[in-house]
Order: sequence, then structure tokens, then C-alpha cells
Amino acid sequence: MMILAVFRSRTQSLEYAERLYQYGVAATTTAAPKEARIGCGLCVRFDERSFVRANAILKTGRYSSFKGYYKQDFVGGRLSVTPYVGFKQGAGTR
Repeated sequence: MMILAVFRSRTQSLEYAERLYQYGVAATTTAAPKEARIGCGLCVRFDERSFVRANAILKTGRYSSFKGYYKQDFVGGRLSVTPYVGFKQGAGTR
């Protein structure tokens, strides 16, 4: 499963992707999904296994335009994008 960190600001999205790269988290930027309902924002996509590290990196920055996390997965052969609310301490390290 992939996690999407959604931002309203393209600049902050690109900055976050760069910081993830600097800390060894493989990530890409892509258009924010319509399910995020923010128009033409960008998001940063990374593997769920990197969530704990990526979330810690997010918390150390000043990302006022951060909208939230979404999970991107295939369900029944179809792409599904939903809010990622299942985070618990230690999740993402399966």
C-alpha cells in the first residue's frame, strides 16, 4: 500500500519530498487525488513501510499547507484512495 501526504502548497510538497530523500525515504510527487478535495495540489507518495520515518520528518518541518495522509491501494482490481486514519504507534513497519 502507498501513502499519500497531501499538501495545498506545491512548494511545501516539493520541499517535503526533498527532505524525505535526504533522510533515505523513497518518495515521488504526483497530483493530489480528487478524493482529497483540494483542487490542483501536489502530494508526496511513499511506501507504507516508511510511514513512521516520513511522519517524523513531517512533524519536524513547518508545513502549514499539509492536508493529511491518504492511503492508495487496489481493492477488487480498482484503485482506491481513502483517508489514512489507521496509524498506530509502530504501524507501517510490517
